Amino acid sequence: MELKMNELTKKFGDFTAVDHMELSMTNGVYGLLGVNGAGKTTLMRMICTLMRPTEGRITCDGQDIFKMGSDYRKLLGYLPQDFGFYPEFTVLDYLLYIGALKGLRPGVSKKRTEELLAKTGLTKVAKKKMKKLSGGMKRRAGIAQAMLNDPKILILDEPTAGLDPNERIRFRNLISELSEERLVLLSTHIVSDIEYIANEIWLMKDGSLAQRGTAEQIINSIPERVWTCLVDKGMVPTVTRDYQVSNIKARAQGTELRILSQEKPFPNAVLEETKLEDVFLYYFGEKAGEEDDVF
Repeated sequence: MELKMNELTKKFGDFTAVDHMELSMTNGVYGLLGVNGAGKTTLMRMICTLMRPTEGRITCDGQDIFKMGSDYRKLLGYLPQDFGFYPEFTVLDYLLYIGALKGLRPGVSKKRTEELLAKTGLTKVAKKKMKKLSGGMKRRAGIAQAMLNDPKILILDEPTAGLDPNERIRFRNLISELSEERLVLLSTHIVSDIEYIANEIWLMKDGSLAQRGTAEQIINSIPERVWTCLVDKGMVPTVTRDYQVSNIKARAQGTELRILSQEKPFPNAVLEETKLEDVFLYYFGEKAGEEDDVF
């Protein structure tokens, strides 16, 4: 299966949220990485046919997804940033209800629900009301509902929001397992969510792709090198003004800084291996996390 975007554009008045995107996807995991407000959610809503593009088109195996209608949506599983549910429903009832909305036969829906409750670690709370769940558990239920119809195209918008570190690991393992037989597009601003599971990473900035490729290719795309050095605490404001600093750590002997610079910033600086988080800082700078992703 191939999903393609040709000159895909979405404008809201004078504001361009997605700007002439040219992308293609087949089976595997695609990580869409960018700061809040970069246009990730708008792109995903168009892929899910919830929003029509201003220009361009999206095709699935050569067919326009908006013309395919329900035939395309049968292939689709979607977890939005905020998904709705009836608070008085139990987790089990909620998933069975979503299964009915997706047109699954009762027997199939029941079997898939039981499988997904186990995979997402919700079996023990299956009879608990949705309103009683923690934020992380609600997110797990959202992931389960997205996979009920065994979709060939799985779109996940900030799926690990509210999950603790162990739940994030469980989620990443689950996505890796699922991606062998489907196309998964995962949007996030958390680097660790996709660093080890994405076959290809897209860095999205101001509605366009700033960079794309494997994690290794993206790391090698920046001219900056990464250094660590120890400085006096009083120097920190000056250093952060003059350099891009990806990490600050207090030490007994002073403050340890992780600095992006082509040249050695200080005599005591030690060259380090570049990580994807350093690349994120290089492309997005201090904007990371400053705005809500409303587009």
